[in-house]
Amino acid sequence: MRILVLGDIHSNWVALRAIEETFDFCVFTGDLVDYGTDPLPCIDWIRRHANASVRGNHDHAVAQRVQGAGKTGYRRLAAAIRPLHWELIDTRRQKFLARLPVTTHFRVDNLSLHLVHATPRDPMDEYLNADPVAWKQRLVSVNADIVCVGHSHSQFHLNLDEIQVLNPGSVGQPRDGDPRAAYAIIENGNVSLHRIEYNIDEAVEQVRSTGVPDWVVELNKEIWTSGGHLSKEQMDEFC
Repeated sequence: MRILVLGDIHSNWVALRAIEETFDFCVFTGDLVDYGTDPLPCIDWIRRHANASVRGNHDHAVAQRVQGAGKTGYRRLAAAIRPLHWELIDTRRQKFLARLPVTTHFRVDNLSLHLVHATPRDPMDEYLNADPVAWKQRLVSVNADIVCVGHSHSQFHLNLDEIQVLNPGSVGQPRDGDPRAAYAIIENGNVSLHRIEYNIDEAVEQVRSTGVPDWVVELNKEIWTSGGHLSKEQMDEFC
């Protein structure tokens, strides 16, 4: 059994379509939308191919039509993009986002998997990177072989004695300094982390073609090409 694990696509179809892995089962850890500007093929791909998915904080915000309130950095970028999402995403796709579960637990290939976008303590909002001590605290009430998460846009795999934590990284907006699309494979119980290059210039031109403000185009370009390694001051320069 070959399980493909994806997370944080963020409307970057060019990055998602670059992943050409074969798989028997697909897991998605949330955040299909916001930041990028090509949500429809991303939503449709997950609807067709993901066997288990959870809702990310951006999926929730778009589906519930939550107005973006940020004035700097990533928050302002999401706020600028969200009205375009509401124009593009039809009722059927919006309902798909709204009906994604906040967490799910299932068995596949003799493995018990627990899916949540952020952490079991705070399923959609808590940021937690590869901190073994903090993760052990969050997993006290979780009974699973592998906990699959997203949200931090940072790829990692922790083996914490009886339980593993897997963040496949971000497909569409990595923030760990590596601009390549990130994902993971679980095969015969073994976890492997993967990256693949995609055509960032094509993704930038897709954003430009939507007519969004120039600063949105340029900020996405800088985030994608740097692998998210921009200081707050650098981010704010575009805003």
